[in-house]
Amino acid sequence: MNDLEIIGPAKGFEEVKKTDEGGVEYWNAREIMPLLGYDTWRNFEDVIKKAERACMASGQIVENHFVSVSKMVKIGSNATRTIVDYKLDRYACYLIAQNGDSTKKEEIALAQTYFAIQTRRQEIFQDLATTEKRLLIRKEMIDQNKKLFSTAKRAGVHHFGLFNDAGYRGLYGMPLSRVEQRKGIKKGELLDRSGSTELAANLFRVTQTEEKLRKDAVSDQATAIKTHFMVGGKVRQTIKDIGGDLPENLRPEKHIKIVEKELKALGSYEETMTKIGHEAPTKPKKVSRKKPAGS
Repeated sequence: MNDLEIIGPAKGFEEVKKTDEGGVEYWNAREIMPLLGYDTWRNFEDVIKKAERACMASGQIVENHFVSVSKMVKIGSNATRTIVDYKLDRYACYLIAQNGDSTKKEEIALAQTYFAIQTRRQEIFQDLATTEKRLLIRKEMIDQNKKLFSTAKRAGVHHFGLFNDAGYRGLYGMPLSRVEQRKGIKKGELLDRSGSTELAANLFRVTQTEEKLRKDAVSDQATAIKTHFMVGGKVRQTIKDIGGDLPENLRPEKHIKIVEKELKALGSYEETMTKIGHEAPTKPKKVSRKKPAGS
């Protein structure tokens, strides 16, 4: 999995990646167009059409991967016009890269590699055991929470307790303290005691809040708190709409640190961490405290 790390120019595809309310990744065609080396929409749309034909030839339903959408854009003097765009899933983007202009070798090769890696990551995730998925999402939560609080700080948040609790109130329908009480867990243990389903709901809450704070250029604490609460509520409503179990009703799992200790005792911790794309932390070397000769 270390070989699957997204680095360098490929980060551009990560930066424009979006996630819909169902947790499905997608890209807008007009946003990936320049990343593939295209300057004009007409030429790029020709490539999209070629990719759609390839999709059909493979026996897939084109509309499941290529969704045509219309957008209103400003063209000056407060005038607007409608333009066509496409909502593309990972498979659609890969087909577009495969059918791109071969003269744009660097951009096309980069895109092919990126979307092949993304597909492989998804395959690996689907093959992971429940414990491994839980570890993976928990590690991702740590990284994304840091990103959220960094963005929140720039947005004017200084009372992070209120900001954090707003997200939980939106997602769980109650303050964090009541969630902990309801689940019978200690203060500060919620994410470490959450299963993969509950962690995934929280991960979606965190990533979507961070993105909205940036996109809306939020610059005051009150709006940031309101945004976090709103996004949490949207995730909660999505769970209701698909008939899922609300997070406050999910039973707490064994503490994640106990799981890690058990894996270490079995000698499989490093293997598991490598599989999910994280290096197992190494113990710091002891610093010699011997006094120099003659001191």
